[in-house]
Amino acid sequence: MDFCFLLVVTLAVPLASFRAEAQTPTTNMTISNNTELPNPDTTTTSSTTTNNLTTTTHPANATGQTTTITTSDLTNTTSYPLMKDGFTFPQTPISWFAYSEEVCVEGTSGAGKPQASSRCSLQDGAASFNKPQIFQCDQTLSDLQLNLSSAADLETLASSTQILTSKPEELTAANVTTAAQIANTLLLSPNATQSVRVAAVATVSQLLNASVPDDSEENNATVGLTLTLDQLALNLSLSLSSSQAQVVQPNLVVQSALIPADQTQGVQFTSRSGKSGSFVSDRIHLNTNTSAVVEENSFIVDALIFVRFPKADSRRQTPTNVSLGFVLYQNDRFFRSRVYMRRRASIRVLSASVKGHERRVVPQHVEMLFRPTEINGTSLYDFACVFWDYKLNDWSTAGCYKGNASDGVLRCFCEHTTNFAALWSFKENYEYAEALDAISIVGLSFSLLGLVVTIIHHVKETFQRNAADRQNNKKSKMALLFIYISLLSFIITFLSGVQNPKKHSVTEREIDPETNVVLASDRHVDPDTGSCSAVAALLHFFLLATFMWNSIYGTQLVLLVRTMRRSLPPRWTSVSVAAGCGVPAVVMAITLGATYSVNDPLGYRQEEFCWLAAVDEHKHFDFRKPMFWGFLLPVGLILTYNVVLLVLVSLTTCRTDPKLTSTNRLSLKKKFLISFSLSVLLGLSWTLGYLVLATSGPAHLVFSILFCICTTTQGFQIFVLFTARTPTFRATVSQYVSSVNIQLQNRKYSLRKNWGTSSSTESYRDIKDRRSLHTPEHT
Repeated sequence: MDFCFLLVVTLAVPLASFRAEAQTPTTNMTISNNTELPNPDTTTTSSTTTNNLTTTTHPANATGQTTTITTSDLTNTTSYPLMKDGFTFPQTPISWFAYSEEVCVEGTSGAGKPQASSRCSLQDGAASFNKPQIFQCDQTLSDLQLNLSSAADLETLASSTQILTSKPEELTAANVTTAAQIANTLLLSPNATQSVRVAAVATVSQLLNASVPDDSEENNATVGLTLTLDQLALNLSLSLSSSQAQVVQPNLVVQSALIPADQTQGVQFTSRSGKSGSFVSDRIHLNTNTSAVVEENSFIVDALIFVRFPKADSRRQTPTNVSLGFVLYQNDRFFRSRVYMRRRASIRVLSASVKGHERRVVPQHVEMLFRPTEINGTSLYDFACVFWDYKLNDWSTAGCYKGNASDGVLRCFCEHTTNFAALWSFKENYEYAEALDAISIVGLSFSLLGLVVTIIHHVKETFQRNAADRQNNKKSKMALLFIYISLLSFIITFLSGVQNPKKHSVTEREIDPETNVVLASDRHVDPDTGSCSAVAALLHFFLLATFMWNSIYGTQLVLLVRTMRRSLPPRWTSVSVAAGCGVPAVVMAITLGATYSVNDPLGYRQEEFCWLAAVDEHKHFDFRKPMFWGFLLPVGLILTYNVVLLVLVSLTTCRTDPKLTSTNRLSLKKKFLISFSLSVLLGLSWTLGYLVLATSGPAHLVFSILFCICTTTQGFQIFVLFTARTPTFRATVSQYVSSVNIQLQNRKYSLRKNWGTSSSTESYRDIKDRRSLHTPEHT
């Protein structure tokens, strides 16, 4: 990774991805028996199975996209799009719910929502839609909640609530609260039929996709809903008079079982991995009699819980049944922790409940397996085995123990039943900057050497003048000296320290099973050692100082040229130093103080190399990061001001004086050289970096190359334009170069150049006579 890339990567690449985000692709829903399921991040499917009857819904996902749905995980056939009672339903798998293509018109409270929903089922051997449940477009969730107190049709209320929550990304905290309360009431209602419960569970599944700010009333409603789901899981089999009952939705599984206590040693509930990422009934399995955890090699387990009971008492004569309930949540949306901060990790929550009349049914041992969803570019750092403590209203580790983490599976053990989870943290796998390439080394070396020579010559020239001229010269040349020093300091700091010296290994960390504490965050960041952050702060200061002194020099030039002043204002020196050094120091200090933390230095700098942070955890450009408001914004303002200064100076130098006797060609050349030299000194080549951000394709590549060349050689350009071309520097170089000894035919010749005289030397003639070298006499 070279100098150019380090300058461009934090600008062009993240912002390119930011531009790409602006357009959200939309695809129509299609059904195919041969294609595979799409990415789990973009597909939401669901399936509900009750007494061997599977009902599946497919609401829009959390991003609001219409997803492409396939049936490679299902064996159901599909029905073709058709009209039913005046509504058009899309092609849908059998036993799934479908929403009508007709939506509520603008001006109604339900504008944009489907007008009806229906379930696809087999009737007389053919696939068709059931009678649609029609939604009244002027109804709201609040209206539905009021109707619950009356003897209203619960089936209509359940389907209407399901339709109103079919786009969870549009829900507010108040909507989620009301919908959760309605679902809670429907699930607890003694008059609710199984179809009402299925619709209510589908609503809860959709609420798990909602993304709303933290709200206390909404939290209370959703936490209460988890208790209701536990009761439903325990009582579902009893209400259906069945040994097992199951309701499966995309983000929620409710499993119930009624088992004779003397016929089981333990029960295992398993959710297998699938291509869709959603819960599907044929990947949910219940083993009602096992003495240990059974892992099938042919399947990948997403979540598993094993409940082992004490050995049966042979003296017990009265048979008894054990009611078991399991609830599996796709995420921890209903379990808002104040301790564990989750940003990117997906945490599944698995609940187990047991009910019986004897001590025999009290679980002796609970074992769980969780497979965390992999995040690209990260590796597992640590995890904790926890349960939801309703008294603390947060996660707790009491009675739970941590096992090992192998093959991507986290193993936990607990001594009780409740809502369990494995909180895990990941660590970024960074691609650290490599050594600078040859082009960057050459360009920066020339710049470094040119700036060193320029500073030496500048200081020497200043102190060789007499006292009066020296004072005026110091004032006029001070800004130039600070530009050279700031830019040289930036290059030296960059070359010596931009690569992070503390490169963290990406090898897998050994997890300590003895330590089981609630984690603070799902993202682990190593505490700062200080050196890389210090380099980032110095680079930030020196680069801002260079631009500030550029502006000060340009302002100084405008004052002298356009106003025809012979000297600068009296307090110009003190004001210049305060602005040129003070402003960068203040901006650097504010940026450092607002974003830096020893425990999380990546809010201030990047890990790959020592420079300001620019992107978020998804590698997208973030305007809240210090790269934007601490560097790009102030530098952009300075460059805009410098462009104005360049225009003012150029207009002044381009004025034609009728008394001038020089040719137009020479005048134009000098005028262009003055403007070009000033543009180099003012750092206007950095404007190319902003053009890199605003372009794409071939233009982006061209501007990137020009930006790299101009920025790496800026110091050398300053040397050529402001030092090498001056008469004093040329005279100094001539004195050192011409004072040499030349060995020629065993005789020594001393060549000296006497400036201001027209005399020739005998040395030239001697060389000419003896060697027949046609060298012209030098005057």
